[in-house]
Amino acid sequence: MTGILLTGTSSDAGKSALVTGLCGALRQRGIDVAPFKSQNMSNNSMVCPDGAEIGRAQYLQATAAGVTPEAAMNPVLLKPGTDRRSFIVLMGRPDGELDAGEYATGRKHLAEAAYDAYSDLASRHELIVCEGAGSPAEINLRAGDYVNMGLARHFGLPTVIIGDIDRGGVLASLYGTWALLEAEDRALLKGYIINKFRGDGALLEPGLQEITTRTGLANLGVMPWLEDVWFDGEDALQVDRWPAQSGAGDRLVVAAVRLPRISNSTDIDALATEPGVEVQVTADPATCARADLVVLPGSRATVDDLDWLRKRGIAQAIVQRRREDKPILGICGGFEMMANTIDDDIESSAGSVPGLGVLPARFRFDAEKVVRTAQYHFDELAVDGYEIHHGRFEVDGGEAFLDGVRSGNSFGTMLHGSLENDGFRRRFLHMVARNTGSTWEPDDARPGYQQLRATMIRTLSTAMAEYVDADAMLAMTGLAR
Repeated sequence: MTGILLTGTSSDAGKSALVTGLCGALRQRGIDVAPFKSQNMSNNSMVCPDGAEIGRAQYLQATAAGVTPEAAMNPVLLKPGTDRRSFIVLMGRPDGELDAGEYATGRKHLAEAAYDAYSDLASRHELIVCEGAGSPAEINLRAGDYVNMGLARHFGLPTVIIGDIDRGGVLASLYGTWALLEAEDRALLKGYIINKFRGDGALLEPGLQEITTRTGLANLGVMPWLEDVWFDGEDALQVDRWPAQSGAGDRLVVAAVRLPRISNSTDIDALATEPGVEVQVTADPATCARADLVVLPGSRATVDDLDWLRKRGIAQAIVQRRREDKPILGICGGFEMMANTIDDDIESSAGSVPGLGVLPARFRFDAEKVVRTAQYHFDELAVDGYEIHHGRFEVDGGEAFLDGVRSGNSFGTMLHGSLENDGFRRRFLHMVARNTGSTWEPDDARPGYQQLRATMIRTLSTAMAEYVDADAMLAMTGLAR
């Protein structure tokens, strides 16, 4: 079994992106490589071709590696439902809940499943590139760890630390991470990579030499800040990675509601790639009132987030939009909130609660979770996506919209990923523009969303090949090529 672990000095150090780039760079060398992350904690997930649910990062990493995404690449996915409880997805399927008090010590069966998944994956591929989580220096969690040094120790994996220089203090973070680890873990550390660097490399070099002298870790490279690279966040709804671009006609303003328990927030990303479309991530009722389109994204706690909408005054703004027939789009949990009623004895145990009443639908939560890829139609356009939900709905009127319903300019669908379909996204936004009196027009010459994503993977892979010593990393694994 040949593998390597890339871990970080902190969350958001760039682990997911650099694993993606390394998978792509090694694939270009002809190496049969596959990604792996023992445990993800995220409400942003994807559905594999076989119906298994895994983290979006591992799905994208598999794409970079040129292999089919599967559950073994992310055997444990924890989806936070509250601050103290997460829903477990084990090998792509629902597997109960995990309370905060069990996090450090109650995950033995999850660790065993993760180790089995790694062994299986490694038996079928030449090299496994593993992604850590958070930081290996979280020594309060070390006893139950199976995603950072616990994984490395179990399989004897050479480990590389990634430090984010953009947030400052990278030298102290590297040294502190090394210093906090116990001797057996520290022995597996082989090198480090500096990520997100901008500036004069000569100014950084003396510090790196000192880190190498003090720790014995090899400097494996300095990755520059890459302007055209983004990566799906674990949970955040972030669209500022897309610089505003002028488009034909008016600008079109989309208000994306930042729910506390937002799920699959990446549905919003594709909107922000459109020239002339300004996506405002918001929790402000006034912003929702004046936007051309309001999007209610998915939620991992629909009833609780609906209550939050009411307390914030956003629910009232959405109801008023319906009265004025201004465009509203609800996706999955957002669709559920827009219905007349929600019967939930599964997710929140709240029983029957009134929805916003802006769509003629009733929802009932079922114990059996729907996880599948799906295709529906909008006019003559085929629209691909995926579904992840407990909610089942019945419609009492309106018109068909994808799998869901439309009433006037209010739309609801359970289909995640629909907006990543270029033809559908542009036609839907054009319809919104016409219905709001905007002269915004789609730019069909603009690269599509999947094309932008493929370009991003190539950019990452090229940068990893240019700025990081892949030969040294392969030598660590014993797989010189």
